[in-house]
Amino acid sequence: MFKVAVVTMSDKGARGEREDRSAGVIKEMVAKLNWAVVDYRVIPDDYDLIKETLIDLVDHGKNDLILTTGGTGLGPRDNTPEATLAVIQREVPGLAEAMRIESLKKTNRAMLSRAVAGVRNRSLIVNLPGSPKGVRECLDVILPALPHGLEILTGRAGECGAE
Repeated sequence: MFKVAVVTMSDKGARGEREDRSAGVIKEMVAKLNWAVVDYRVIPDDYDLIKETLIDLVDHGKNDLILTTGGTGLGPRDNTPEATLAVIQREVPGLAEAMRIESLKKTNRAMLSRAVAGVRNRSLIVNLPGSPKGVRECLDVILPALPHGLEILTGRAGECGAE
């Protein structure tokens, strides 16, 4: 079982002015893989706070997977990709590319996504859109590949029966 953290970037959500429905979709979908969401946070779209939160979740929380939702668009407070790039050590561009490719089949707005994915230490961080529909569509694309990637990243490939 992998430890998962979910972080929602939303000024309104952090102030209690908007319900976070995207995180519920994430929790539902990872539960189907028998993974545990062990940490959940809603924070403002503040660059420094996003960086600090991601570092804390990896370095102190020892989470295997951090799924973020929100802050990947073109708005002036959409800081999630830049903050993620500042904390990761290696990008995993195929995940973001796959999400955009599949999303483009549904909406041309997908090309406006600036989502990134990457590795910090032995944790994978993936930026997801801020809408429940977008989260579901993107996770449908990448979730089948994540068990194998996380097994290798965390050093559990032998334990999980991977070749």
